[in-house]
Amino acid sequence: MTAAPAPPPEPAPPRDWRAYDARVLPPIVDAARACFVESGYDGTSIRQVAERAGLSVPGLYHHYRSKQALLVAILEAAMADLWWRSEAALAGAGEDPVARIDALVECLVLFHAHERDLAFLAWSELRSADPDVRTEHVARRDRQQRLLDEAVEDGVRAQVVRTPYPREASRAVVTMCTSVAQWYRIGGELSPAELAARYQRITRDALGIVEREHREAPGR
Repeated sequence: MTAAPAPPPEPAPPRDWRAYDARVLPPIVDAARACFVESGYDGTSIRQVAERAGLSVPGLYHHYRSKQALLVAILEAAMADLWWRSEAALAGAGEDPVARIDALVECLVLFHAHERDLAFLAWSELRSADPDVRTEHVARRDRQQRLLDEAVEDGVRAQVVRTPYPREASRAVVTMCTSVAQWYRIGGELSPAELAARYQRITRDALGIVEREHREAPGR
């Protein structure tokens, strides 16, 4: 008698882009992150990273061929984590440009509050990366910027965003959100969610967003 085929595996539940309870970096790269934050890329030796990771120097080189490879892993992890969260946030926001703007601002603030070290290193140590790595990282950063650019431009076309300078305003908003990594501390006056809500309000004011109750009905 032929056995019945095994049922297909259950699909993995969708990840929550607002949740920050999982490790982003593998242990060796996380050790490098801690060392780079404390001493800077140039001030950190491979031996220091190996000791923090509980490895010998040859043991570390078995996994990562150089200190540069560890920096690349940090840069790639930062941009990859922010990207999937941004895409998930946009998917939940739908087509409304103001909802997309709100979602992206919340996503940026939460990421730069919860993953301060990753975001800070991606900003401060990009200068230490090899030229081809810098070029690729800047391309990913530009792709991230375009998400908000497009939402703002759609809002201008829909006449719900009134700024006369959409591209410059969009860049100003992203700069405001990413700077959170340079000063925010968990456990301070505001939680990440509360800070994100305030930044959404500031963004709406900066972009001249027309609140829903003041929008004209279609065809009027």
